[in-house]
Amino acid sequence: MADYEFRRLDIPRGTSRSDACRILTEQAEYGYWELDRLLLRGDGSRRVVLRRRIIRQVRTM
Repeated sequence: MADYEFRRLDIPRGTSRSDACRILTEQAEYGYWELDRLLLRGDGSRRVVLRRRIIRQVRTM
């Protein structure tokens, strides 16, 4: 079973769609995060949950 680390981002309602896409793309490319959940609220703000796999090192000796 894989273990994941989660990160929550709140994107305010005044943020354009292209800016939100740029923010998420940067997180994915440089932080190795992937999109887990996206919630678009009634007021126009977005709550994003990102996840990335925790890699455990196995001792060889």
